[in-house]
Amino acid sequence: MPGAPPMLQIQNYINGEFVPPVAGRYLDNIDPALGQVYGQIPDSDATDIARAVEAAEAAFPAWRAMPAEKRGRLLVRVADLIERNLERLAQAESRDNGKPVTLARTVDIPRAASNFAFFGTGIGHFASESHFQEGVAVNYTVRHPLGVVGCISPWNLPLYLFTWKIAPALAAGNCVVAKPSEITPATAYLLGELCQEAGLPAGVLNIVHGTGPRAGQAIVEHPRIKAISFTGGTKTGEHIARTAGPMFKKLSLELGGKNPNLVFADCDLDAAVRTSVQSSFANQGQICLCGSRILIERPIYEQFKQAFLERVAGLTVGDPLAETTRQGALVSEAHLEKVQSYIALAQSEGGRLLAGGRRVQPEGRCAGGYFLEPTVFEGLAPDCRTNREEIFGPVVTLTPFDTEAEALQWANGTDYGLSATIWTRDLDRAHRVAHQVHAGVVWINTWLLRDLRTPFGGMKNSGVGREGGLEALRFFTEPQNICVKL
Repeated sequence: MPGAPPMLQIQNYINGEFVPPVAGRYLDNIDPALGQVYGQIPDSDATDIARAVEAAEAAFPAWRAMPAEKRGRLLVRVADLIERNLERLAQAESRDNGKPVTLARTVDIPRAASNFAFFGTGIGHFASESHFQEGVAVNYTVRHPLGVVGCISPWNLPLYLFTWKIAPALAAGNCVVAKPSEITPATAYLLGELCQEAGLPAGVLNIVHGTGPRAGQAIVEHPRIKAISFTGGTKTGEHIARTAGPMFKKLSLELGGKNPNLVFADCDLDAAVRTSVQSSFANQGQICLCGSRILIERPIYEQFKQAFLERVAGLTVGDPLAETTRQGALVSEAHLEKVQSYIALAQSEGGRLLAGGRRVQPEGRCAGGYFLEPTVFEGLAPDCRTNREEIFGPVVTLTPFDTEAEALQWANGTDYGLSATIWTRDLDRAHRVAHQVHAGVVWINTWLLRDLRTPFGGMKNSGVGREGGLEALRFFTEPQNICVKL
């Protein structure tokens, strides 16, 4: 194609160098907005993972011995380089994932820089504790890095979540073998370049590309990888736990969600509608925190529905590189087909289609891309499959409720418990309902307002463990108590 960018050729980043996969196998990398191959990535296997582990083990003694302040300065240098390369990374993220470039530019890439900066400075404030037994002994706790750890990240927020795992692991003194999603590898590859430029010692961070069954499984199975931090689907999390559990690896599993959005009649209606549209369809609904079940108190149901649909109609679906686009492409053809199957399921379960439901074929270069209209249903039972299973796409349901108890019963009526949003002006109700919702993160009168110091993770089938802040640094370290008799 005349004027098309060159094919992106990705390599593994092992021991500070870019190297091809040992077996010489590659996978196609597809631009979801075009539906066309635009590059290749390594189809790595256990041999490549073993090389990465060897490099990490060789680098670990010096990295562990390096003062935390010096390690932190290196991570802050990476953060500065991410900020300096904002536009390059945002363009790469948009092309690789299909998300609007405006979203990558304002959320994904700045957050990746913040992750490195936060943990690069935070490690200097990471304190242990002591316990004084009067006249008998002093006990004090030290926290040691685990050694070599594995980080496996998903495709929906590629660099954002990749760095969310890597940064605390490195800050705590571990060396990392990391696998980004094979669907969205571009910014992880570019991160390797920035780590080289920052002067990160060879072997401290190793980035190996490939599929879950080959490269991911090799990370989980490797006996000298001490911990696994994984974000992705619940079924995959179950498989990782079955494999790694008997090996006594530490596990942090951030899994799926089917998040309720509870809208009470006394809410700020304009704010609730405006933010609910965002929490429903941001990143094409491909965020584990999206509020896909909107429960609305009956006195304002029709008013909320009308205002919500008016805003949904204004969402622009199209070329992710256009500054006016608010809805880009879904990440892959297979994922588009999965979401379409749930739209058909919702209709078979008796749902009334209020908006969307159709594939979009933009004019021009994106005519073959994987685009879908923002889709809204009503009239579905709270316990139907559409309302219980994670769709992970631009599909939401509207359901009226009559009482607080009913809203809570429906909100908690799934196997997931990642996040919830509550809209009300009643402070007593806000706290009362928040404490009864089965969710690891609850937002009141807002959504996706994140403080990096707070713990993040889910209940029930939404995961095991917590990420963020001190929780992440604790996960990537082993506590040791030392008792000194007086």
